[in-house]
Amino acid sequence: MARIFNFSAGPAMLPESVLSQAAEEMLDWQGTGMSVMEMSHRGKAFVEIAARAEQDLRDLLQVPAGYKVLFLQGGATGQFSAIPKNLIGDKRSADYINTGSWSKKAIAEAKQTIGVNVVAQSDNKDLLGIPAESIWQCDPEAAYFHYCANETITGVEFPTIPSVEHAPLVCDMSSTFLSRPIDVSRFGLIYAGAQKNFGPAGLVVVIVREDLLDRAQPDTPSVWHYKAQAEADSMLNTPATYSWYIAGLVFQWLKAQGGLAAVGERNERKAKRLYNAIDSSSFYHNPVEPSARSWMNVPFVLANSDLDKTFLDEAAAAGLHTLKGHRSVGGMRASIYNAMPEAGVEALVDFMQTFEKQHG
Repeated sequence: MARIFNFSAGPAMLPESVLSQAAEEMLDWQGTGMSVMEMSHRGKAFVEIAARAEQDLRDLLQVPAGYKVLFLQGGATGQFSAIPKNLIGDKRSADYINTGSWSKKAIAEAKQTIGVNVVAQSDNKDLLGIPAESIWQCDPEAAYFHYCANETITGVEFPTIPSVEHAPLVCDMSSTFLSRPIDVSRFGLIYAGAQKNFGPAGLVVVIVREDLLDRAQPDTPSVWHYKAQAEADSMLNTPATYSWYIAGLVFQWLKAQGGLAAVGERNERKAKRLYNAIDSSSFYHNPVEPSARSWMNVPFVLANSDLDKTFLDEAAAAGLHTLKGHRSVGGMRASIYNAMPEAGVEALVDFMQTFEKQHG
């Protein structure tokens, strides 16, 4: 069996050991005679799987008391609508910062429920980055403050947690979730779609502070009603059981890697190696301000765009797949999530240097 290095932005590669364990357990999970995907979500076996996954996630992130961890459906996009429905309370508007495509989508969805105050937006198309906090125009009466930690398409990432005190901090953490330690206590709510960094598509994790659970509008759909789902242990309806199971295996794998501190150090090394290769060349270019460069998604363009197809074809032949940039920005993009080994980044860098020598 030949495994490729898959640089897809999501659904993305998973740890090989996780896939192997899932394959071994496909027909018979621990002597039950059933696959996990055949189990009742209310049966003892799956309840055990779900409980361990939640506890392992809490351990990895050191989630403090006073937070609920929900395993829901609808992806991060579903949360674009669920968040204003659940957190509006008696407020009229919320603060959003626009740093790219996913921020824009979140803003558009929120506007259907609540007034949106865009505190700042990234406008420089030549050098992408994060607007300085000193120019943010926040509303002191905002229901919450929303930001996207990492814009997967353009590779723009907040280097630190924003210093927001006037409202609960809400973060779309889909493509940085579990990539390094974070201080959960700084947030009112964190959400993340699984398919980027910790599982297959079909699952979204929401970590929400308990004091925010009584803010939901009466017409909030029950499947996205945080308090209702928390009271039902995320099983108000049939959850994405197999995705939840795989995410649990990834949580166990992350623990075995030494936890998020060790994983974060490795992710930083991978990103630095790739950015150094780009910056040391006149053949490749990354359009993001260095202080806002993503560890997870590294976009780059070739000096001669006529070579894009040749680059992609030859990369695929070398076992380096899914490097084509998002259709809205073009160029290339290497997504180097937790499951991407350092060997994959080294193989990409070696290929890029060889390609430059041949075509530069």
